Amino acid sequence: MQLLDFEKPAYELERELEKLRAKSSAQNIDMSDEISTMEAKLQKTRAGIYENLTPWQRVQIARHTNRPFMLDYVTLAFNGFEELHGDRLIGDDASMPGGFARIGDHRVVVIGHQKGRNTKENLERNFGSAHPEGYRKAMRLMKLAEKFGLPVITLIDTPGAFPGIGAEERNIAEAIANNLREMMTLSVPVISVVLGEGGSGGALGIGVADRVIMMENAYYSVISPEGCAAILWKHRKHAPEAAEAMKLVAPDLRELGLIDDVIPEPVGGAHHDHPATAASFSEVVLKHLDQLVKLPTPELLETRYQKFRKFGEWQGKEA
Repeated sequence: MQLLDFEKPAYELERELEKLRAKSSAQNIDMSDEISTMEAKLQKTRAGIYENLTPWQRVQIARHTNRPFMLDYVTLAFNGFEELHGDRLIGDDASMPGGFARIGDHRVVVIGHQKGRNTKENLERNFGSAHPEGYRKAMRLMKLAEKFGLPVITLIDTPGAFPGIGAEERNIAEAIANNLREMMTLSVPVISVVLGEGGSGGALGIGVADRVIMMENAYYSVISPEGCAAILWKHRKHAPEAAEAMKLVAPDLRELGLIDDVIPEPVGGAHHDHPATAASFSEVVLKHLDQLVKLPTPELLETRYQKFRKFGEWQGKEA
């Protein structure tokens, strides 16, 4: 189990609570008062930790290896998933699965980044960093969705697009740029959800959407806090300060108008309760999907254009 530093006080109380329960059961002793006291203390400690998370702590939660990944949401929140493979140019990219599915009463095309939980899975999924063929496959599926009039749901969870020589040779920049352009003119509703990490162009390559939504403990940024710290402070140890300054977590981005909604997570983060997280995910996504499918196509496209056109506008306070 991956234990984050700031979670240790709650973890120690959990261990003490387990010992009390085990002792009570093994020795047939009534320790209900002690157990109740410990439960209350644990609940208070958890609340104190998770109600006051710093941006850097949220980044750590976003990277937790036990968080639900793209295919976990496909299993828990969608039905009838049929995966489609290949970009029809180079090959298939396992770090960017996608296909037909159903959520609620809606038939959709769902596409996203997939990470792994161990070395074998991460090698197969390339640590969630897609190659050019991944982004070209994503666009192929989006065009297929447009052909059949199906909404598109993209699930973002990547530290960034793969920066290797092979990806450069196959023109990763062009693949992402093409997606940015083509997603802006898709005639069907598009919803993007940042599940964990939303890193740079790797995230934007499937992130041009009518609704951009973030999980409560996700982050969305042009560069990682460590990368920013290495540039500005010349050392990665300043990542917590960088995370604070970059305004990369959901509450800050919603206040700035860069995202449209935030999906609440269970206390402690999504990695503590996958089914509850998936239920929250479904509720919020369906709310926005129900709104978008009612819009006429010209209004949908104009609203999407205006949404992104206003990004970067800033009005300061008068002195």
